[in-house]
Amino acid sequence: MLAQGSGMTSVRTRTRMLERLRAQGICDEAVLSVMGQIPRHAFVDEALAHKAYDDVSLPIGFAQTISQPYIVARMSELVNAVPQHGIILEIGTGCGYQTSILAKLFKTVHSIERIGGLVRNTRDRLSELQIHNARLRHADGSKGLPELAPFDAILITAAAPIVPENLMDQLAMGGRLVFPVGDSDQELRMIERLPDGFTETRLEKVKFVPMLPGTV
Repeated sequence: MLAQGSGMTSVRTRTRMLERLRAQGICDEAVLSVMGQIPRHAFVDEALAHKAYDDVSLPIGFAQTISQPYIVARMSELVNAVPQHGIILEIGTGCGYQTSILAKLFKTVHSIERIGGLVRNTRDRLSELQIHNARLRHADGSKGLPELAPFDAILITAAAPIVPENLMDQLAMGGRLVFPVGDSDQELRMIERLPDGFTETRLEKVKFVPMLPGTV
């Protein structure tokens, strides 16, 4: 039932979302295919389901949001370009929409969320959607998961005030760290680990909730 939808959550509505993403410059067909399969309306409150495929962020409770489809596609496209697709670390599980996209692109997703209520809700939602290769944990994600490193990619869905250099050593060779950085003025950036060191690319202006320490 969740995968099909009807009316404003139908396959036709999702197809229009994909057409818009292509027009916005998303060209990774693997990412577009997955975003056409995953029912975004299943990750928001039923009262907001009619807006699920609009290019807007939406509230998911706990003062958090689900990112707009373009940003999800853009970040997914960036990490999907890595040479290996074994293990990815996501910091900021939220409602699990980005997690579910990554789970279709990588063998295993390790996802950290500081808000316990979101972890519980998302674990149930992913189970209902038959997504079983995402490992969720309730923890402070700012330190990453060094015990499970190296990761083929790391994706952060909350804005850090500074570049999270402590996560760079958790990247595998050829891996990418994709993250927003800044306070009121935020920017999407990408760090790649290459044989001769790290390279950083500044991408585009974005707006994310801030990365906060601790757990709740």
